[in-house]
Amino acid sequence: MLDLGIVIVNWNTRDLLEKCLRTVYASEGDFSYSVVVVDNASTDGSADMVRERFPQAQLIASHTNDGFPKGNNRGLRLLGFRGIGRVEQGAPRYALLLNPDTEVPPDALWRMMQFMDARPEVGVAGPKLIMANGELDVACRRGFPTPAVSFYHFSGLARVFPYSRRFGRYNMTFADPNEDLEVDSVVGAYMQVRRECIDAVGLMDEAFFMYAEDLDWAYRIKDAGWKVWYHAAVTVYHRKRAASKQSARAQLEFWRAMLIFYRKHYRRRTPFWLHGPILLALLLKGGRGLWHELRHPTPPNQNI
Repeated sequence: MLDLGIVIVNWNTRDLLEKCLRTVYASEGDFSYSVVVVDNASTDGSADMVRERFPQAQLIASHTNDGFPKGNNRGLRLLGFRGIGRVEQGAPRYALLLNPDTEVPPDALWRMMQFMDARPEVGVAGPKLIMANGELDVACRRGFPTPAVSFYHFSGLARVFPYSRRFGRYNMTFADPNEDLEVDSVVGAYMQVRRECIDAVGLMDEAFFMYAEDLDWAYRIKDAGWKVWYHAAVTVYHRKRAASKQSARAQLEFWRAMLIFYRKHYRRRTPFWLHGPILLALLLKGGRGLWHELRHPTPPNQNI
């Protein structure tokens, strides 16, 4: 059985993908791993680059860009993660979702596995992510976007009171970034998941296209009894939004993802008097492009 199965979903980030793969294959430590690259119909020669320079990687070259969760699910299935109760015997002990715009230090993968091996109650873990400007990628340790947490964040209260445990929960800004922390979610740029979790809760929900699919996965895993941890002792470098900044669709998909997540996890617990204002706020943020999702909701994908 492999120790680690790495899935990298790529869209038009050829040069960054090459750097990422070089750092992955330069990893050190006593562990076995396999890499799957899922290329979502890139037009920059990404797939050809993988074939030519990294023949040891398994490549899935899709003819269509079907989004981040569907791409990751394709890679996970190739590794033997078929869905709830259908994890194959040879599937790796851990699955790692890794963005192509990341660079991993030689000992990062090994140390993240050691961290989770020592804590069987941890189902998901992620490292400290540092951006190109040297600042922390605050998304690497997240609180779930409940109606209250989202209001504190998007109203600006989180910026005014970043060290408040109440107002700063969206990005956990109240906590020291150099200390380990139990969180609601880590980010899909580096998200390491225990195989038993996937066997229990299944794969990513393909109702999302991009954004919040990692939050949703962490929510379901926590709901099944595991913990999610941010491991500050390991640093990974992240050139954030390398793919999404090329996409005019990205902004709409962020608010569409927030709407899907709200409906899936919080609608039933939200009082009727608050439901309308939440939908109005999402519509104001997401614009006219969100109107179709409001009128014709995308059902959560149960076939995972």
